[in-house]
Amino acid sequence: MYMTIEETADYLQLSPKLIEKLILQQKIRALHDGEQYLIYKNQFDTHLDQMEKYKKLLAEWLEEPIPEDWDAKDED
Repeated sequence: MYMTIEETADYLQLSPKLIEKLILQQKIRALHDGEQYLIYKNQFDTHLDQMEKYKKLLAEWLEEPIPEDWDAKDED
């Protein structure tokens, strides 16, 4: 499925200007049909999956209790 720049911006929650800039820098693959850029939606699936995994991992890491320091009670 192909999306326009505006649809891609909504999908990725970014500004349309940034999407256009990334297209011109060739960081996002797109087709130009003579009037507008068309972006293939599935090229972002892997990135979005990895971001979800990273968010879950970060949440687990932040919820982990801080271990008690064995040396904290030592008063020399």
